[in-house]
Amino acid sequence: MQINPNKDTQLCMSLSGRPGNFGLRFHNHLYEQLGLNFYYKAFSSQDLPGAVGGIRALGIRGCGVSMPFKEACIALVDELDPSAAAIQSINTIVNTNGHLKAYNTDYIAIAQLLQSHAVPKDSTFALRGSGGMAKAVASALRDGGYKNGLIVARNETAGRALAESLGYEWQAELGSRQPQMLINVTPIGMTGGPEADQLAFEPGTIAAAETVFDVVAIPSETPLIVRARSEGKRVITGLEVIAIQALEQFVLYTGVRPNLEQFEKAVAFARSA
Repeated sequence: MQINPNKDTQLCMSLSGRPGNFGLRFHNHLYEQLGLNFYYKAFSSQDLPGAVGGIRALGIRGCGVSMPFKEACIALVDELDPSAAAIQSINTIVNTNGHLKAYNTDYIAIAQLLQSHAVPKDSTFALRGSGGMAKAVASALRDGGYKNGLIVARNETAGRALAESLGYEWQAELGSRQPQMLINVTPIGMTGGPEADQLAFEPGTIAAAETVFDVVAIPSETPLIVRARSEGKRVITGLEVIAIQALEQFVLYTGVRPNLEQFEKAVAFARSA
């Protein structure tokens, strides 16, 4: 990749507990292809207020926000877009002359994927997780007309609050229930984590499902997705989520919307690392 930064180059970045290369390669590829004077870098931090303060102080144009910072960043920005305010979870910060406005492009991506994969709206579902990304997924499900849902979360306070806010049930464990759609919004199956080789749901539960959706993007083929494919299930992957949400972030940062061919080439390039 040819990078020719100068004093006017606009910096964009990401904050994640476990930084990956997808966003960095996706954004920088599009900057080069579209002739934009931007550069993107991935970071992690143990000092979140300091990191967000640096975005403002250094004039960094945009920041993608990933687990575990999606809720903690809210108090550190100046304004919430309705996409973030409605679910109290952010994944994007845009800096305009020191004013930090936060958005949630995860919600947009999930809504698009449920529609493009033609997941029946009368599907029963179980969503494992209760954090910021779980809020985005559950809200997109509710707004998309999926009414029969269960939030599975060991954190009773967060799990009950999420379920009750959206009109769903809560349980600490799934138990013997066999919903038609399974959704993992936890780090189970994520590369580098303590549960990287584990399934987010029991094999029998996967076998009984029709649709399996894993929000984990690294690796793109998690143990859950591999098992679901082997069972012939409809699958939605975390790679699909991060590709669409990254596209929407790119538009917010630059004001430029790539065409479909440019988008697909950027996704292919980002995956090739």
